Amino acid sequence: MELKYEVYIGAKPEDIWQNLISPEGTKATFFGTVLHSTFEIGAPYEYIGPGNDGDETVHVYGKVLEFVPNERMSYTEHPGPSYREKHAELETRVSLTLETVGNCTKLTLVNDQWPDNHPSYENAKQSWPMILSNIKTYAETGKTLDFGW
Repeated sequence: MELKYEVYIGAKPEDIWQNLISPEGTKATFFGTVLHSTFEIGAPYEYIGPGNDGDETVHVYGKVLEFVPNERMSYTEHPGPSYREKHAELETRVSLTLETVGNCTKLTLVNDQWPDNHPSYENAKQSWPMILSNIKTYAETGKTLDFGW
């Protein structure tokens, strides 16, 4: 049930990294959410933005497992409390890796360790390609995609 995606982006790893962690970058590419964390190993994180609970909705949350700036990060992920009743029991892992390839960057995303019958699996399967496409477009053009929402 592992979800794995690779995308090549015409930008430097440092620029893509900022899009992955900065408020401006995540707001543009992760459906209007901002990533809150100290990024220390074991520290909590939350993607917060407009949603079911208003402007401060927690969309996903978890703990930082690995954080190497401009190279890779990994974290546990739970759906936000307003999205799933037993959200604390629904844990997966997300790993992002950046590698320089020629004059571009390869971004690999792996979302794994899915428990059986996780209710967010199909949603993640659809959302990750959209998020990665947005990251690529934003890094290369400074604009995001219009998904019609």
